[in-house]
Amino acid sequence: MPNIEVYSSLFCPYCARAKNLLKKKGVEFTEIDVDGDPAVREAMIERAQGRTSVPQIFFDDKLIGGSDDLMALEVSGELDQMLQATGE
Repeated sequence: MPNIEVYSSLFCPYCARAKNLLKKKGVEFTEIDVDGDPAVREAMIERAQGRTSVPQIFFDDKLIGGSDDLMALEVSGELDQMLQATGE
């Protein structure tokens, strides 16, 4: 199972959507709240190659993208394959 990190904000419906999908899949993830700490948000932007919106989702330090990107992986069946992969 990959190490999953989700940068999110408290009142973000897209964040809730992405986290709910991961919970439904039964996977553990680390949630990193970007609210109230500019340094955390800046770190996210740097890791996310300039993307400023939340959520930003990483599997084993690889940028997956946002909620729509995660949902596209689910629809294509790739998400289950990625979740089965062993973290490198």
